[in-house]
Amino acid sequence: MLTIHTADLLLPGPGREPVPGGAVLVEGRLIVAAGPYEELATARPAARVRRWPGLLTPGLFNPYGSELLERTYHPDPREADALGTEPLTGAALDALGMTDTRWGASARRGVQRMLAHGTVAVAGPLTRDTVADAVHRAGLALRARSGGGGTPGRASLDPLDPRAGQPLDEAMPSPHLDSPGRGADFAVFDVPDVAGLAAVGAASCVVTVLAGRMVHRRR
Repeated sequence: MLTIHTADLLLPGPGREPVPGGAVLVEGRLIVAAGPYEELATARPAARVRRWPGLLTPGLFNPYGSELLERTYHPDPREADALGTEPLTGAALDALGMTDTRWGASARRGVQRMLAHGTVAVAGPLTRDTVADAVHRAGLALRARSGGGGTPGRASLDPLDPRAGQPLDEAMPSPHLDSPGRGADFAVFDVPDVAGLAAVGAASCVVTVLAGRMVHRRR
């Protein structure tokens, strides 16, 4: 089925000019066209249309996959009274007596939190099979860190967190949304423009699409 995703502003990728009222045309797992909504709708009038508020961009890359999924515990909501709701590291993590099963459950929750920040790819390597399985099942791409080394900054679920040390251009994996045959991996953020996204961050994510599937949608 053909689907047009359109937003107030389309950013095809770093170095590309934003397109007011832009859109992407998705067929199955791929983007087949990107540009002004009117052009895509005229060319494919039978396509289903999904309209989103804000800025449509390539999905984001989080360079701290191993830190956030293999060295951080994401509490189950049912554990909130005892453990709180925020990710646990350090001594708090050591006190939990983690098992492979618990690591897998934590990773699934961590992945969902990443998807809620527009993430479509994370950095590896991942050494725990249950964690790698959670990433694979969600459809997140596993990528090497830039240059193969460490990324300066603090591990954050928000790839655009200033403390994470990753500028916007580096957070957007290539190719661009207007590259023919590109995988339909993108996100929409409830901000007016690129400056707004940099200021507010990826917590403004409205929807995340992976391989043409909506894997996160803000309620």
